[in-house]
Amino acid sequence: MAGEAAPRGAELLGFARFRESSKQPLAYGYGPRSLRELRQREFSRLAGTVYLDHAGATLFPQSQLTRFTNDLMENVYGNPHSQNISSRLTHDTVEHVRYRILAHFHTSPEDYSVIFTAGSTAALKLVAEAFPWVSPGPESSGSHFCYLTDSHTSVVGMRKVTMAMNVTSVPVRPEDMWSAETQGTAARDPDGQLPHLFCYPAQSNFSGTRYPLSWIGEVKAGRRCPVNVPGKWFVLLDAASYVSTSPLDLSVHQADFVPLSFYKIFGFPTGLGALLVNNRVAPLLRKTYFGGGTAAAYLAGEDFYIPRHSVAERFEDGTISFLDVIALKHGFDALELLTGGMENIKQHTFTLAQYTYTALSALRYPSGAPVVRIYSDSEFSSPEVQGPVINFNVLDPSGNIIGYSQVDKMANLYNIHLRTGCFCNTGACQRHLGISDEMVKKHLQAGHVCGDNVDLIDGQPTGSVRISFGYMSTLEDAQAFLRFIIAMQLRGSDGQPLPQTAAGEAGALSESEAQDAVLATTDRCSSSPQKEAPTASGVCNDLPSTVDAGGSHPPPLMATRTQQTPLEKAAGVLDGGLGPHVITNLYLYPIKSCAAFEVTKWPLGNQGLLYDRSWMVVNHNGVCLSQKQEPRLCLIQPFIDLQQKIMVIRAKGMEPIEVPLEEEGEQAQICQSKVCADRVNTYNCGEKISSWLSRFFGRPCQLIKQSSDFQRSAKRRGQDQPVGTTAFLSLVNEAQYLLINRSSVLELQQQLNASDEHGKEELFPMKDLISRFRANIITNGTRAFEEEKWDGVSIGSLRFQVSGPCHRCQMICIDQQTGQRNQNVFQKLSESRERKNAMLSRPVGRSQVYFTG
Repeated sequence: MAGEAAPRGAELLGFARFRESSKQPLAYGYGPRSLRELRQREFSRLAGTVYLDHAGATLFPQSQLTRFTNDLMENVYGNPHSQNISSRLTHDTVEHVRYRILAHFHTSPEDYSVIFTAGSTAALKLVAEAFPWVSPGPESSGSHFCYLTDSHTSVVGMRKVTMAMNVTSVPVRPEDMWSAETQGTAARDPDGQLPHLFCYPAQSNFSGTRYPLSWIGEVKAGRRCPVNVPGKWFVLLDAASYVSTSPLDLSVHQADFVPLSFYKIFGFPTGLGALLVNNRVAPLLRKTYFGGGTAAAYLAGEDFYIPRHSVAERFEDGTISFLDVIALKHGFDALELLTGGMENIKQHTFTLAQYTYTALSALRYPSGAPVVRIYSDSEFSSPEVQGPVINFNVLDPSGNIIGYSQVDKMANLYNIHLRTGCFCNTGACQRHLGISDEMVKKHLQAGHVCGDNVDLIDGQPTGSVRISFGYMSTLEDAQAFLRFIIAMQLRGSDGQPLPQTAAGEAGALSESEAQDAVLATTDRCSSSPQKEAPTASGVCNDLPSTVDAGGSHPPPLMATRTQQTPLEKAAGVLDGGLGPHVITNLYLYPIKSCAAFEVTKWPLGNQGLLYDRSWMVVNHNGVCLSQKQEPRLCLIQPFIDLQQKIMVIRAKGMEPIEVPLEEEGEQAQICQSKVCADRVNTYNCGEKISSWLSRFFGRPCQLIKQSSDFQRSAKRRGQDQPVGTTAFLSLVNEAQYLLINRSSVLELQQQLNASDEHGKEELFPMKDLISRFRANIITNGTRAFEEEKWDGVSIGSLRFQVSGPCHRCQMICIDQQTGQRNQNVFQKLSESRERKNAMLSRPVGRSQVYFTG
C-alpha cells in the first residue's frame, strides 16, 4: 500500500509522492472549489490554528451563521404550540427541516419519524426508557440488551435503565461480533415474541473503525446474533460519529433507531440532536411521562391521558429548541454549497487520514524503533472500514509511552488542537491499550478519573491521543501536525533545532550576577506594616509580619525530609555540602499571569504574600485569562504602594493607571468566577481599568479582585495538613507559595544552552529561566531537584509545609520579558525529568508550599 513508499525518520512524506504510490484514486478538496479560498472565506478564525478535533466538534462556516442570523432578523418565529401567524411559521419551518433531515439520510416520512432531542445522549436515553422491554418471568428469560463494547459512554449507560427493569445486559466484544456464526433464522421468533435490542456504532469514536452497516439487516433477520436467544431483534445504530463525515442511506440500511448529534455535522447549533425511528417500530414504544405539547387530552384531577397521534408529537416533551432547529436548514444549505455533498466529504477526509496515517506510522528513531503506536483495526485501506480518525500514543526511543498530557501541552504550544484521554469510550480504550478491569479500578483508587491529566500510572498509559479531520481540514493541517511530531521526538536524533513559533531573545546574565542575587530573609520587626496584613485565622496564632531581605546575616533556609539515602547523608546535602541554603529572591504576582513584582521586604497575609495573585484579568464572558491564551499578560507590570494603598499598573505604550488595593465599601458589586475549578467571589475593579486593559489587548477585558471576605481552602495533595489548620488561597491555582531551586534551573540552562551543529549557542540566561517559572521564593545552596524530596521548609523561625511538585505547565515556554514563546524549554524539561510519581505530572522544578507556623 501507500505506506511502503513512506520515508523512515524525520523526512516528511510528500503528498504528491503519496498519491502517486496509492493503489486507489484519492480525492482531495471539492473539485473546482478552492479549499484554500474556502478556508479563508468561511473559517478565517482558524488562521494560525491547526484544529484536529472534528470528532469532538466540527466547526461551522461563517456563511451558515450569517444566513441564520439574517433569517432571525427578518422573520418572527413564535412558539410552535400556538396558532398565531408567527407560531404557524415556526411549525411549518420545523416540519420542513424534518423533511430535509430525512432526505439527507435517503429516506422519507413514510418510513421514519424525526424526534428532536437535546443531543444524541438524550436520544439514547429515550430509547432505553421507551423500548418494550420484557422482564424475566416463570416462562420467559426476558429481553436482552446487547451493546458493542466499542461504544460511547451514552450507549453503555442505557444498561442502568434496563437493570432497573431486571433486563439482562450483555456486552459484546467486536471480535465476537465479527466471528458470530450464522444460525439461519431459527433463533428469530415471529412478531410478538421477546424483543431484544442490539446497539453498535457505525463508527468508533475512539479509533475511527467503521463497523459493517450490513449487521443491521443480518441481526434483524437473525442471521448474526449477538447472543443466541429466542426472540425478535431490533437494532440501534449509533450514527453520531459516522454521519459527521459520511453519507448514511437508511433506505438500504434500515436500522430501527438512529440517534444523531447535529453539531458533529455542522458545528452549530450545539445541544440539539434527533432520534430517527423506523415507523414500523414506533407503535411498540412505551411512554410514561408526558409534557407540554404531547397530550391530545388529559385531566388534572384523575389519571386520564391521551397522547398525540404522531411519533414526534408524542415524544417531544415541552417546547423544542425551535430556533436551533431552524438553524439546521442553513447548515444543510451551507454543507451542500461548500462541498457538494457528504460523499465528497467522505473521500476528502479519508484521503487526509490515510496520508497522515501512512506518514505517521513510517516515522522511526535512528534505531528503527517506531515514534508512535497507532490503535486501529484497519490499515486505512478504504473509507468503508475506516473513518478520518487516528488514535495513537507517542513513544520514546526505548519504546516507553509518553503521557498524553505532555503531548497535549506540547501541541498547545504549536497551536495544534487535538484530544486526549479515553474519549468517553472505556471499552475501546481498554481493548487497544491493554487495560484490564482490575487496572481501571486500581486507577480510580489512585485518584484517576475520566477527563483528568493523569496519563501514566506505574508507567502504563491511562489513555491516548486522538486527531480527527473535518470537511474543511487541509493538507497543511495534516503536515503541520506531522512536523510537530517530528520536531517533538526526532529533534535529538537528527541534530536539528526544534522549530520555533515566536522565540524571543533575552539578555544574558553573567555568572557573577547570578551568584550576587539579593538574599531574602525573614524579619519579625514590630515596626513593619502589620496592619496591612490580615490575620492568619486557623493557620497560626503568631503570624510573622513581613518577609525581609534586608538583613546582613540572614538565617538559612532549612529543608526537612522523611527519607534520606545513606549516600545523601554522607554527602551532607542538607548540612551545607553545597554552601548555605538561602533565599535569593522574593516575588509576588499581584495580577494573576501578569508580570512579577520583586520585593525585599513584604507582609504576609493569610493567603500567602499579601496581595499575591489577588487580581485577575477576565474576558468579556468573565473567564480568567492566562498566558496560555494571552501571552502578552506578562507585559502588564503591577506595582503596589502599601503606603498609598494603591496598585499602579504599567505597560509599554500605555499611561500608568491606579487601582485601589481594597474594594470601596458597598459600591463593589460581587460577581462569581472560577479558578482551577473552584468558585471564587470577586468584584469588578471598574470601567476605567477595564477600558485600559481592553485598549492594550485589543478586545474586551476586565480586572476583578477576590473579595476580602471570601475564603477558598487549599486541596492538599501531599502530606496531611496539621490538625486544626487550614490553608486559604488567593487566586492561585493550588498553593499559597511556589518555590524554585536555582540549582534545578541551572541544570536545565546547561541543557538548553548546548551548542548546535554550527557552533552557535541559543542563550537562556538564568534570570530569564527563573522568571518563566513564576515562583514566589527562589532558593540556593542545594542539589538540583533536591526540593522534590522536601516535606517542609524553615526560614528563620518561619515554618512551611511542602505540598508537592507543580504540574508541568507550558507557560514556562513564554519569555516573561517579551511575551514570545519558545517550545524548547518545555521540551527539554520533559526529556530530562523522569516520572517517578505515578499520580502527578513531573514538576517544572516548582514546589507548592503552605505556611504552617
